[in-house]
Amino acid sequence: MKKNQNSKIWNVPPGSKSAKKPTRRTPVISGIISAVCIIIYLTAVVYATVCIYLSIEKTKSIAAREFTFIADTAFSAGMEGFMEPKYQEVMKTALSNSSKIEALIITGPDGEYAFEKQTNTAIRWEDNSPRFINKFTFSNHEYYRPLPIHDSRGASIKAVAIAFDMNDFVKILKETLIIIMIGFTISFFTMLIQLILGKNKPQPAFEYSSDQDEFEPEITEAGPKGLYSSRSNIGWEEYIKDRLDSELHRCSSTEKDLSLVLIEFTDLTNDEMYRQSAEEAIPCFSSRDLLFEYGKWGIAVILPGVDLETAISKSEKYFQHIMGKFPRGYNSASSICIGLTSRSGRLLNAARLTLEAKEALKKAKSDSKTPIIAFKSDPEKYREFIRMHS
Repeated sequence: MKKNQNSKIWNVPPGSKSAKKPTRRTPVISGIISAVCIIIYLTAVVYATVCIYLSIEKTKSIAAREFTFIADTAFSAGMEGFMEPKYQEVMKTALSNSSKIEALIITGPDGEYAFEKQTNTAIRWEDNSPRFINKFTFSNHEYYRPLPIHDSRGASIKAVAIAFDMNDFVKILKETLIIIMIGFTISFFTMLIQLILGKNKPQPAFEYSSDQDEFEPEITEAGPKGLYSSRSNIGWEEYIKDRLDSELHRCSSTEKDLSLVLIEFTDLTNDEMYRQSAEEAIPCFSSRDLLFEYGKWGIAVILPGVDLETAISKSEKYFQHIMGKFPRGYNSASSICIGLTSRSGRLLNAARLTLEAKEALKKAKSDSKTPIIAFKSDPEKYREFIRMHS
């Protein structure tokens, strides 16, 4: 075992006072070791509890994102033919690609339809109606969303997800067991040493080391919890890349456009103003789950199926709305800067689209007369660039 700078070592050489009269130190050593073992056992319990809780919260957060994506897919695919064979294949594919969602029940005018990853593991049938099976491995969180599809009144989708990741659970139990075994090992050798010292036999030098890093659970930074940030009531900034990649993939497969809008406020002074600004962006742009925090005082908006011209129009509408609603908070045009770009028929990833929007925002911040700047690409030149560099 490697020692780090926090390690402490006690050496007891033969012939020293400690070696000659070990019985005087035995109660002290025993008390110290007992205290260490108790701390180790308590640490193991706390470690397991915290890790299991974080694993459950992480699973719940991922499941919420996956259900949002599946529900969006159900709606967009339903516009082209609700519950037709092609629609059902799309939903089966979306379900199989999810890691936490186990089954779906889609309700339509003609009845209810069930989709499972594994047959008869998550859904049972009662009077020709599908129902989710109650299992302790399934989350009790309700995943439900109506599907406002034309000619399909009353359509909705609901899902059931796993409560925790079994692989994480097994890993946590193994790590907890290792910590407990360390305590048992220390206890065993303590009793052995006490037995030997009690007989007052000459003892060889021994070494006891206390590496605190081996006994403490790894502490990681707490990541986003839940779908929305409590500070702004919109999505966490950490979710932008995954959601943008998902929406780009979906729009490219259906040959639809997509726009990305980055908004930055330069004169906000408190979280309440920021939260109000985020709330006002929802009716101007899109649903709450497509808005995300961006930096300290910014908002990122994903607009699937929206071209650049429409995105500019929405941005101008939001700009005028904010300037009129909060004249004291936004006392000049330059206090709100907006940069935007769009897919424009190109096959590209979230990183590239975000870079374009950032460049547009940077330009808007440097130009006090033009607070809204759009990055417009030439699809033909872009494809030629990709061919030359592939």
